[in-house]
Amino acid sequence: MTKILVVDDEIDVCDFVRSFFEERNFQVFTALNGSEGLRIFKREKPHIVLLDVRMKEMDGIETLRKMKGVNKKAKVIMVTAIEDQDKMDTARKIGALEYITKPLVLENLESIVMSYAKEGKNA
Repeated sequence: MTKILVVDDEIDVCDFVRSFFEERNFQVFTALNGSEGLRIFKREKPHIVLLDVRMKEMDGIETLRKMKGVNKKAKVIMVTAIEDQDKMDTARKIGALEYITKPLVLENLESIVMSYAKEGKNA
C-alpha cells in the first residue's frame, strides 16, 4: 500500500486530502506542522509527501531541507496558496518534484500523486 504524508497547518486540507486518497487505497498520515511532519516522515517512511510551504514555526522550505537530509530520494510535492517564484526555485533546488497551488484541484492532485506513486514505492 502506498503511503502518503500530508503536512499542512490547515486541518481542513489534511482531512480533505486524507479522505480523497484513503478512498484510493493509500495509507495517509497527516501533520499540522513541520516538526510533527518530520517525526512522521522518519517513522513511517512515506512514498510521497504533500508539503505546505507556509506554516508557522518551521515552514515548508525548512521542513523540506530536513526531510531531504534524512532521505535524499524522498518524493516531495510542495503545496501553497501563494505563488512565489523564489520559493518555488528554492524548493526545486532542494529537491521538490512539483509545486501545486491551492485551492487544490482534485484531478490535478490525483494525476501528479499517481504519477509518482507508479514510479515505485522505494522513496
